[in-house]
Amino acid sequence: MAWSIADVARMSGVTSRTLRHYDEIGLLAPAWTASDGHRHYEEPQLLRLQQILLMRELDLGLREIRDVLDSGADRVTVLREHHARLLAERERLGTLARTVARTIAELQESEDKDMVSINRPENLFEGFRPDPAIEAEARERWPEAYEQSRQVVEGMTPEAAEQWQREATARMIRFAEHMAAGTPVDDPAVQAEVDAHYQDVRRFWTPCAEAYRGLAKTYAEDGRFRENFDRIAVGLAEYQQRAMNVYADTRLS
Repeated sequence: MAWSIADVARMSGVTSRTLRHYDEIGLLAPAWTASDGHRHYEEPQLLRLQQILLMRELDLGLREIRDVLDSGADRVTVLREHHARLLAERERLGTLARTVARTIAELQESEDKDMVSINRPENLFEGFRPDPAIEAEARERWPEAYEQSRQVVEGMTPEAAEQWQREATARMIRFAEHMAAGTPVDDPAVQAEVDAHYQDVRRFWTPCAEAYRGLAKTYAEDGRFRENFDRIAVGLAEYQQRAMNVYADTRLS
């Protein structure tokens, strides 16, 4: 049985022009050519065309393909080699697909993180949980400041303590809103919030520039503090740290 060049083009998806080019370069000659010049192909030519297309899928050049096909290698052996290469390529593409899928998931997660979720606890006790370990550490590292702070706290009435808690929480939420809006940490509005924070800290102790930067670092790097900031908005501790560092550099140095 023979097929015309038009039939082969339709079956294989290879254009008639390409088939004629394959004939011209000695890669795929037709089984015979009719008196009218039309090329006709039989089963051996179709099998050879299949091998050509397989090797083209593997990015082999036409000259390399011709050398392989003309080497006289056993047809089954050649097909097995093609099959093995296709399986390897399938594994490579599968790995690539998984990598792309993982990248998409990571990008989506990153985009989701950019959409800051701001919690609004009623007072600071819902945003911060007392930690005896933190108190002990503060007493050891900054004994004078700790004692001064302790006296101020103990002197507060319950109503004053609750009001202070609400004000501090509201300020944290405003920091988080600036962060969500992408406001630079050196923006005057953000620095005004930092100044309010610094004045609030001064009710307990008066940090110098180095100490204020140290407090900011504690907020961001100490897991106990960081967890509490994250309860307001994820990333808030780092954002406030950068803002406090700007304040320390420009106002306290």
